[in-house]
Amino acid sequence: MTSHSKVRIDLVALFAACTLFLSTIEYMIPKPVPFMRLGLANLPLILSLGIFKNREYFLLLVLKVLGQGLISGTIFSYIILFSLAGSLSSAILMFLTYKLFKDKVSRVGISLTGALGSTITQLIVSRIILFKEATYVIAPLFLISGLITSIILGLFASEFTTKSIWYAQLKEQAV
Repeated sequence: MTSHSKVRIDLVALFAACTLFLSTIEYMIPKPVPFMRLGLANLPLILSLGIFKNREYFLLLVLKVLGQGLISGTIFSYIILFSLAGSLSSAILMFLTYKLFKDKVSRVGISLTGALGSTITQLIVSRIILFKEATYVIAPLFLISGLITSIILGLFASEFTTKSIWYAQLKEQAV
């Protein structure tokens, strides 16, 4: 393994540790339904766009989902399906949005895209395995909270990516 490869692996591990930390914070916040999350742990995914190679980005996604499952104790329950489905759709949409429109869409737009994808996917999973028709009752809460938190996360990510010297150095090295 080259020293550059080790640095890349260490960087993925650092971002994964950040997802675990943010998942822990998020887990401590009371939720109206067990699988509802604010999306704080998506921040490292948003920040890793433009820094990580495709496989590193998706490795981070897998580590995020597994870490959230371990932290919340849901890794062997049906609730992990919500996390997996929501995180997968969110990450893929954010990834594609960044790759296709990086010069036209801000981090807020990327974050909103991911939140919308995650919310819709989780509502579909919820309708299939848990709430059936009652899913429409929780849909507004999910959509509104996802909209608000994704805007806040996007604004933070935008501010961080423009002002952080560390991030600028990482982006330079990634090119």
